[in-house]
Amino acid sequence: MENLTPKRIVEELDKFIIGQEGAKKAVAIALRNRFRRQLLPKELRDEVLPKNILMIGPTGVGKTEIARRLAKLVNAPFVKVEASKFTEVGYVGRDVESIIRDLTEVSMNMVKQEHSQRVQEKAKQMAEERILDILLPQPRYTRDINEAEERTRYQETREKLRKQLREGALDERYVEIDLKEKVIPFGVISNVAMEEIEINLKEMLGSFLPEKVKRKKVKIAEAIRILTQEEANKLIDMEKVTKEAIERVEQTGIVFIDEIDKIASRGSSYGPDVSREGVQRDLLPIVEGSTVTTKYGPVKTDHILFIAAGAFHVAKPSDLIPELQGRFPIRVELSSLGKEEFIKILTEPDNALIKQYIALLSTEGVKLEFTKDGIAEIAEISQHVNEKTENIGARRLHTVMEKLLEDISFNASELTGQTIKIDAKFVREKLSEIVKSEDLSRYIL
Repeated sequence: MENLTPKRIVEELDKFIIGQEGAKKAVAIALRNRFRRQLLPKELRDEVLPKNILMIGPTGVGKTEIARRLAKLVNAPFVKVEASKFTEVGYVGRDVESIIRDLTEVSMNMVKQEHSQRVQEKAKQMAEERILDILLPQPRYTRDINEAEERTRYQETREKLRKQLREGALDERYVEIDLKEKVIPFGVISNVAMEEIEINLKEMLGSFLPEKVKRKKVKIAEAIRILTQEEANKLIDMEKVTKEAIERVEQTGIVFIDEIDKIASRGSSYGPDVSREGVQRDLLPIVEGSTVTTKYGPVKTDHILFIAAGAFHVAKPSDLIPELQGRFPIRVELSSLGKEEFIKILTEPDNALIKQYIALLSTEGVKLEFTKDGIAEIAEISQHVNEKTENIGARRLHTVMEKLLEDISFNASELTGQTIKIDAKFVREKLSEIVKSEDLSRYIL
């Protein structure tokens, strides 16, 4: 984190997101301030609260991607929620505190995975020994002069098997392995909702639950994978994992609240506006800083970074309740994307769409060549369709590219060894009829 200066953070975001310099700068400063805060004396550190960000801009311009890439950059727990989900008619069973529970679950999985990786080598060795014990059970030695010879022969045979095991020569052989699983004492739970309760109970009660041994017949390659995971779980200190996961949520967690404009009230004192304001007031405590009870323990939300986003076509940021507005002091406006941005999005990022399609079809021996005029035509058509129908920003490129390469993707196995040039003429032939008809473009692109 020390090397991640705001400038460096923006450079990393530039690899995946075109334009939107203001938004990148704002999130880079917010992220750097987290690192700076950690270097402060404890009494001052607790007083420095994160400067939450409100992103304003149309759909498909990179709001979610900026937040997601930011979290990935620092390996921080990240969740995306849609504010509008909490206002839907008949929407039950989820309160706003579930956002923090979901974030804690993400953090637990991250930390558990990291701890598992650290013990993976030892766990694999232990799994290997268990497989060897099944393939070559320990003999009962007789107390006579041949005992030493028997032991030597056994060890030699075991080492030969170990060599074959490591070389993969035994992968397809079947073995029976014993697996231990926790059992809920009060009967079988069948429906989906109850299954989730069962999983949660198993995690919470852990060592207090009785174990049942289940015998399973699998190939050796699969047995090694299963037993390695089982041994890794034994080696992991879950108390340490839980403590680290909660600390990571509290100090580095990022929550992205999308469609926040959908819960902005517009002055009405009855009907949907009351519901919208209610959701804002529910959100307020976790954004301001409160303690949320999770199955892993209490989680403080004071230093979680909240990034909210919305198009604000109808509502305005000032339509949010004043208390919530005050909790998002940093405002950044993201601009709409046009032809020039689309050309850059298609070609420049590390995960550019054109690079993805070239790589995908190369697996079938088909070589795609995109010319400059072909890329420009794709960008122009995408912009044109956005103007004529709903403007969905860069997401339009996905639908246009998929339609453009539909026949090639379908017939790829018969085109092995061929090079296909995607120029402006090719693009127009494939898409011009659809683009001309507003009805067709509305439903197909």
